[in-house]
Amino acid sequence: MTSAPASPTRPDTPVQREQPSAAREVFDILRTVGAALLLAMGIQSVAFQPYTIPSSSMEPGLVTGDYVVASKYRYGWSRASLPFDPPLGSGRLFGRDPARGDVVLFRLPRARQQVWVKRLIGLPGDRVQVRDGQIFVNGRGVPRADAGTVQDHDDPIWRVRQERETLPDGRSWLTYDRGPGSPGDDTPVLVVPAGNYLMMGDNRDNSLDGRFSPDIGVGFLPADHVIGRAEIVVASWRPGAGLWSPGHGSTCSPAGSSNRSVSGARTRRD
Repeated sequence: MTSAPASPTRPDTPVQREQPSAAREVFDILRTVGAALLLAMGIQSVAFQPYTIPSSSMEPGLVTGDYVVASKYRYGWSRASLPFDPPLGSGRLFGRDPARGDVVLFRLPRARQQVWVKRLIGLPGDRVQVRDGQIFVNGRGVPRADAGTVQDHDDPIWRVRQERETLPDGRSWLTYDRGPGSPGDDTPVLVVPAGNYLMMGDNRDNSLDGRFSPDIGVGFLPADHVIGRAEIVVASWRPGAGLWSPGHGSTCSPAGSSNRSVSGARTRRD
């Protein structure tokens, strides 16, 4: 009995794979976008968050249109440092005091949805006074040196005097002064309460800060309103050129590069 002849070998044919449905593709895209958003929110909640500067109260160190990155881990975390300011309890997790001279982003006590930026001048227990435009901390004047007269960056009709203030540890920064007799040039002795800070803008005659009562300025800033320390300027755009409108007044808007350090003195602007 003979067997049937073997059939000739046929070349392999490609395996037909099932094509993903449109619904599956949409799901995969949404899953990827969702994971990216969660990662971004996690980074902004824990480590860093960018903000844009819409006002001139921190000139010449920060000017309108600058985008700064705030580090949140420097001082620990509170509800103020979380996105959307959720209604959690008071206090700070792993809280640490900022250093005198730090540029700090914080939520305004009378309107927590507004984020402001100022320089820390007074720590808890400090006695701070301004006399003829010069800052005195615990009876000792912060040295200032004349750095020449320039046009105000955002208001060129004004000629302002630049002054360099220097702390005992060597940290220094430039300030603007429009001349004697301006509101805030002379204050009583301000004793910073425990758990609070005293903040000032570098544009001394154009800043509603801790020298003014909390109904028009900042007053004393509670520690749990602090968001983080301004570290670097990552971009500098003209007003209105950002992805989000920065609004008005002295607030900062979240945003998202000229890397310039702003933790102490600002490097020269290009």
